[in-house]
Order: sequence, then C-alpha cells, then structure tokens
Amino acid sequence: MTPLVLTAFAAVYLVWGSTYLAIRIGIESFPPLILAGLRHLTAGLVLYPLFRGKPGNRPSALYWRTAVVTGFLLLFVGNGGVSWAEQIVPSGITALLVATVSLWLVIVDWLRPGGVQPVPKVVFGLFMGFAGLALLIGPAHLGGAGRVGPRGAAVLVLASLAWATGSIYAKHGGMPSSPMLGVAMQSLAGGLILLLAALFTGEFRHFHFASVSLRSWLALAYLIAFGSGIGFSAYIYILHKSTPARVGTYAFVNPVVALFLGWLIAGETISLRTVIAAAVILTAVILAITAPHRAPARARDPVPAPGEV
Repeated sequence: MTPLVLTAFAAVYLVWGSTYLAIRIGIESFPPLILAGLRHLTAGLVLYPLFRGKPGNRPSALYWRTAVVTGFLLLFVGNGGVSWAEQIVPSGITALLVATVSLWLVIVDWLRPGGVQPVPKVVFGLFMGFAGLALLIGPAHLGGAGRVGPRGAAVLVLASLAWATGSIYAKHGGMPSSPMLGVAMQSLAGGLILLLAALFTGEFRHFHFASVSLRSWLALAYLIAFGSGIGFSAYIYILHKSTPARVGTYAFVNPVVALFLGWLIAGETISLRTVIAAAVILTAVILAITAPHRAPARARDPVPAPGEV
C-alpha cells in the first residue's frame, strides 16, 4: 500500500474510533439530539455546495427520497440513538455494541426481497456475535462489573439495526453516482429530522447555547471536521483503493480504539466481562467480514457505523 493509503487507513482507524469519546464529551453540555442534529446539518451545509456543482451531480426526486429515508434510519435512529445512549452507556461499550452493525447487515440483506443467504461461516459468526451481546447485558455479577443496562443496550441494538437497514436501502433505493454528494444529502435530511425531533421532545426548552462548555464546543467541531469530514473522506478513498475485506477491518479496530480512549481519557472501566465480550463480538465481526459471500462484490462494501459518519 502507498503512504497515502496507509495514512487514510490510520485516519479511519483512529478518527472514527475517537468519535465515540467526542460524542460523550459533547453531550456533557448539548442535549443528544441537538448535538447530532447540529453535527450532521452543518456537515451537509458544507458538503452539499461543494459536490452539487460538479458535472453529472444532479439530485433527482428519487435521490432526495432515498436521502430522507436513509437520513431517518442512519442519522436519526442510528447516530441519534448512539448519542442518546452515551448518556448512560460508556463510550467504549457503545462502540463495542455498535460493532454488531456488521452482523445486522448480514441479517437484513438476507431477509430483504431477493436477499442473499449467508454462508455457514457467517451464520456461526452471527450466533457468536449475539452471544457476546448477551454477555454484556447478562447477569449483573458475571465477570465482574461492566454490565450494560437493558435500556441503553436496547437503544443501541435498535440504532445498529436501523443503520444496517438504512445502509441496505441506500444501496438499492437509488443514490447519486458521487458518494460524497449522497452523504451531503443524507446529512441535510438527517440533520433536519434530528433537530425537529429535538424540538418536539423538548430538548430546546431548557437549552441555551451560552451554557455550552468550551470542551463540548470543541467536541462538536471535532465531530464535524474529523468525524464527518476527514474520516469519511478517508473512508471513501480507501474504499476505492483497497479491498472490501481490508476496509472492513475498521469495524473491529474502532471499538478497540474507543475502549482504550474511554479508559485513558474518560476513566471508563474495562472489566473482565467487557474484555471477554469484546473478544467474542470482534471475532464474530471478523468472521462476517472475511467470509466468502454469495453477493456481488459491490454489495460487500463495508459501511460506517452510526457513531462514525
């Protein structure tokens, strides 16, 4: 691999792994839906004019319909769910649970009309992955501290399932030939939905921008510039310069980075239960990513997880 490709891989590994900690810092002052909404709407407002004007990039009604559906599933339910859950779930554990997106993708792609049946190796990975998930939310005294509360786990499972569903829909629902224009349209639609949801759920009622701390502002800026800008641009680059199996390695590197940063910076505990569950879940993700698939090569392209875009 060339130095530029290696740099892009490093950006995807480290930047996306760090977005979970940035979200946790951001929601210290921002309500979760407002944080996610400002992040994605700002990214969309910056990216859309840059890629809308390029030749061949003409957003049609079909593309906007797909952008609204995927913006709802990916950014509102997916990323909004992650932002909400981090109020009660440590950032490292959140990243670990979100790694199950790779498993949900297999299931959703299997169950959709004309879907692809997974090979036995992937089916084994599915059972292993959900066993690891059950370990995280299992009996309170199993393997020491670190049990995830059912409410936070349920929101993260729903967010991961919605992300997988939105990803499959995006591949078959019609999107622009420019991936970055598609991201811009999804960001605009999802950001608006998130802010409308924040309005109707009362997040704006007691929120004042003057009360936001400097570290939360910096976290929001980091999420916009690095998570949605540099990180996703690097992802798009390596997607075209490397194989899907190699690109998919981000799905099990990011949780490790998030767990380490949460422990180092935020003082989050890494218990024996967490270590065992991480080993089980990430092994399952590796099986799902590296196993031979019956789908066309393009359909196997990995997709970012809800905390990362």
